Amino acid sequence: MSDIVTFEPTGRVGLITLNRPEARNAVNGEVASGLEAAIDRLEDDDELWVGIIQANTEGQSRPVFCAGADLKAINAGDAAQLNTERGGFAGFVYRERRKPVIAAVDGLATAGGCEIVLAADLVVATTQSAFGLAEVKRNLVAGAGGLFRLPRAIGQSAAMEAILTGEPIPATRAHELGLVSRLVEPGAATSEAMRLAEQIAASAPMAVWESRKVVLAAASEDDDTLKKMTNDAIRTVMTSDDLQEGLAAFIEKRPPQWRGR
Repeated sequence: MSDIVTFEPTGRVGLITLNRPEARNAVNGEVASGLEAAIDRLEDDDELWVGIIQANTEGQSRPVFCAGADLKAINAGDAAQLNTERGGFAGFVYRERRKPVIAAVDGLATAGGCEIVLAADLVVATTQSAFGLAEVKRNLVAGAGGLFRLPRAIGQSAAMEAILTGEPIPATRAHELGLVSRLVEPGAATSEAMRLAEQIAASAPMAVWESRKVVLAAASEDDDTLKKMTNDAIRTVMTSDDLQEGLAAFIEKRPPQWRGR
């Protein structure tokens, strides 16, 4: 993993940072491979149960979480490097994973940057943030999931307006529409995301991961498939070691010591 994407374990949380502020954290090949490697590390570490993606906006006069694809890289013929085989754009937007990831946004998330946010499970944003798919203004199409994830997040009408005009949605409006889970003051996105991550990590991890899987499928699967997925999730949780720990902790009136298996 390069310094362009950093990874810091903190308790049960893996903190991932897009660290290319001089380029508005635009995605080039190094960002894509670095973000994929960070998710690999999160998924492979049994001690980490939740991830956070934040961005370094140091030195930016107008903070940008991520400006999307690096057009200079594309112009140089390196467009293919912005995608990975497993993760798609930025090594993240189509990546299969079991652990929840929170986007901590303190600035503009536009184009592919917005699609990174939409691929996360929860969004904590500051009041100076905004979310946009500006591709139509450049005769482009949002091709990294934004065209179907934004309508799921905020409804078809609001999403259609944002997509067809290319105008960003202010964080306060995004919060009202349901894209943003928690809205905070500038500078507080990561600390609030950490609080949220720690709340999630206090729950039984296998139950969290299995529940997440069914919730994500709900937007695209039929009821029979969802019923089967729910039953599979129940079986997975009910046959785990953590079930016995949860019951014992309740009976003994103590906090449970989850092990994630």
